[in-house]
Amino acid sequence: MLSHRNQTYVNFMEELKQGIVNMLGKHRKYMVMLLKSNAVLVGKYRSIVDNDRGHSIVIDLPFEQGGDDTGPTSLELAVMGLAGCIVTIYALIAAKRRFKFDGMKVEVEAEKPDTEKTVTKARGNVTIWAEDEREAETIFRLTLENCPVGVLFEKAGISPEWNLKIEKTKQ
Repeated sequence: MLSHRNQTYVNFMEELKQGIVNMLGKHRKYMVMLLKSNAVLVGKYRSIVDNDRGHSIVIDLPFEQGGDDTGPTSLELAVMGLAGCIVTIYALIAAKRRFKFDGMKVEVEAEKPDTEKTVTKARGNVTIWAEDEREAETIFRLTLENCPVGVLFEKAGISPEWNLKIEKTKQ
């Protein structure tokens, strides 16, 4: 038998899932989101990448790697995606729970040793400006469980370490 707290969480996650299904159409039992990306090389190492929905970004290498440093590297973009995902999913869950907060800041650092092909460690500092510290922490925990980019990092064997700070008022 689940504790009241665990049952509340299970109920919340079911409501969240049902809300998403309802937004996308009641006739779908399961949904598959198709994500698209296109890249065109436009310089030595510079490319323009888009998501097939009208949004694009320049990806390049820094000067010290022979690029023109006109945009982030693909690996930096993955780390940026983690920070952005944490902010977005937190805001979505907070809205669903009708939790009001004044702001949020996420800083992520990832380590890529010269001897490795990709990132091996990540850590982040998160500041949330909110009155209800307990609810802010609960929503952050739910965010970590549901952030799709965070899940990718976890599946890749990278479990970011998070330092969470809740402040009463925004600076």
